[in-house]
Amino acid sequence: SHGDAVDVALLVMAHKAGFVQSETEYTYPALAEIPFESERCFSASLNRVADTPQAFVKGALEKLLPLCSKMAVPGGELELDPGLLEDQAYRLASRGYRVIALAAGAVALEAGQVFSEEHLRDLILIGLVGMIDPLRTEAKAAVAACRQAGIEVGMVTGDHPTTALAIAGELELVHDASQVVSGQELRRADAAMLSQLAARARVFARVEPQQKLDIVQALQGNGHFVAVSGDGANDAPALRAAQVGVAMGQSGTDVARETAELIITDDNFSSILAGVEEGRIAYANVRKVIFLLISTGAAELVLFTLALLTGLPLPLLAVQLLWLNLVTNGIQDVALAFEPGEGDELRRPPRPPQESIFNRLMVERVILSALVIGSVAFLVFQWLLGSGYSEQEARNGTLLLMVLFENIHVFNSRSETLSAFQHNPLRNPLLLFGTVIAQMVHIGAMYTPWLSDVLRIQPVSFQLWSELLLMALSVLVAMELHKAIRKRFF
Repeated sequence: SHGDAVDVALLVMAHKAGFVQSETEYTYPALAEIPFESERCFSASLNRVADTPQAFVKGALEKLLPLCSKMAVPGGELELDPGLLEDQAYRLASRGYRVIALAAGAVALEAGQVFSEEHLRDLILIGLVGMIDPLRTEAKAAVAACRQAGIEVGMVTGDHPTTALAIAGELELVHDASQVVSGQELRRADAAMLSQLAARARVFARVEPQQKLDIVQALQGNGHFVAVSGDGANDAPALRAAQVGVAMGQSGTDVARETAELIITDDNFSSILAGVEEGRIAYANVRKVIFLLISTGAAELVLFTLALLTGLPLPLLAVQLLWLNLVTNGIQDVALAFEPGEGDELRRPPRPPQESIFNRLMVERVILSALVIGSVAFLVFQWLLGSGYSEQEARNGTLLLMVLFENIHVFNSRSETLSAFQHNPLRNPLLLFGTVIAQMVHIGAMYTPWLSDVLRIQPVSFQLWSELLLMALSVLVAMELHKAIRKRFF
């Protein structure tokens, strides 16, 4: 069978009781129906039973009680006992069951009249059905992981508050019943009270469609960045109002899928958490690439500024700058973008939505690395000129130093907080390979006649290359000290 989960469960129960759907539909043909709506919380079918129209109703107990005058018991009928029925419903709901009440009764339908709610009077309450949708094994762990990641999870449901409390307790969403708010409470609340209810509640039960939107807006008014998941057409306003709307791909309606920003193809809550993790990794990688680009570019500005202030020749030619930025650095940028997660993405608090990429940490790291790279490169250029090297030879050595700086600095860029030595270089083989390629491309250019003429470069001795490599390690030392100081004092 397929269709609404509640209807399928009831159909299975009927088959177990010996009823066959095709035979029942033939014996008791349907005449009309009142479809289920969240506002009314029940649905009804009008069927012909022995030439008499009878209504069969299923829905929330509190909605059906006013429509009934009697209740069925073994061997006959008794006057309705609301207290007894509510107690039975409570016992089922407290065990996590969704409670559905069933009622039936003859309908006096005159010719030409349309079957409607007004005809549902003096029905007989047949009984209560308890059904449960078992939690997925990964649901509790996903909720706990969300909490660790700084994401508060709330539940909005049409179920009875007692049922919602039992399920939320199993998920460890709530600690006590005060964190469960019913749709009736929301209906009575003004704007200020709604804000207070949204602040303390983690579960909203017996919620009407419009109230989902009210809840989202109240949470946003409290300063929260809200993501909403849903699958029905009634969820569309809330999905649209939330900063992130998440629709279910399998059970979701077309309206929900078209309204949402994200669609979960497997209808699995843990997939949302996986998406959060991947999103944080992607954002972190954007920051890493920007840091590498901006810091090396700023270092070049520091190098040229110091040279101009001291009256030295230009440390690098325009074509050498292009080579440095577009070829050697460009290879590493692409590889850095594929950096895997650091492993603690879901243990970090969410960043404020209004936070700039250039926050204090980024600015500190850019300034420090730019000053170290630019100053050391300037001192090396000055030293080469003072040691009797020609301007072209000094620029050749300075360009090689800058390439080495970038080769080392890319490993500083793998994390803003973790030491470069805590990262296994084999976790991102593309970066390791790209760094080696960038260095070999530059060395290869030194030995390629036409390219070396264009770039004004030439081969250097292994001793000079080794000395320049040691000087390039200065940026690694500086950034490691910065991370250690921040970790200890901030």
